[in-house]
Order: sequence, then structure tokens, then C-alpha cells
Amino acid sequence: QVQLVESGGRWVQAGDSLRLSCVASGFTFSSWSMGWSRQAPGQEREFVAAISWSGGSTDYADSVTGRFTISRDNSNNTVFLQMNSLKVEDTAVYYCTADRYVYGLRTRPEHWGQGTQVTVSS
Repeated sequence: QVQLVESGGRWVQAGDSLRLSCVASGFTFSSWSMGWSRQAPGQEREFVAAISWSGGSTDYADSVTGRFTISRDNSNNTVFLQMNSLKVEDTAVYYCTADRYVYGLRTRPEHWGQGTQVTVSS
């Protein structure tokens, strides 16, 4: 069965950096596109970033472009989200996602992790 386990979320101050990790199991990781989405309090879940199976293609939400970087390590079934210059509005539960297609990660990912909380204070 598919499992996506996130880690790395914590409380930070605005301007700080943070790296989230997600370890995947239960499927052929190197064949799937991976991504991150987030949900802020009182808001709907939103797409953050995506990376193709090979890592050769990435996609970002406008709100994080230039500040966040998604990467993956297919040898260790892990996807990362490096977050720099964090803002208070980045506060959310961050979810690791998986889908057969990169475009699917923007709309309706097939699999979701349980989430990790990131809190950014001013």
C-alpha cells in the first residue's frame, strides 16, 4: 500500500529556511511524479510544487516561485522541499503528494501523506 511520510516541519521565524522531506513506499517511486501541497488554517488545500519522475521538470505555484525548490532522490525514494525566505503566509500543513503525471499534482493528486506543520512567525 502507498505510504508517504513527511518530516521536517516546525516553527520558524520569517526569513528563515526549512527543508521538508517525504519518504515514499508501496509503489515504484522512480516512475511517479511527486509534489507538495499545503493547507493553511481556514483555507482549501493548494498546490505548491511538483517534480517529474526523472527530476527533469519542475512546476511551482506563483506564490513560492524563486523561494522554494523541489528535488528528489530516486535511490532513496525521497522528495524534498527546500523553503527559503519563509513568510508568515507560508504557515500551513504541508502534504507530500504523488501522481502518475505532473499535471495531476496541480489538480487532484492520486496519493497524499498525512502532512507536517510549518509555522512561520513574524
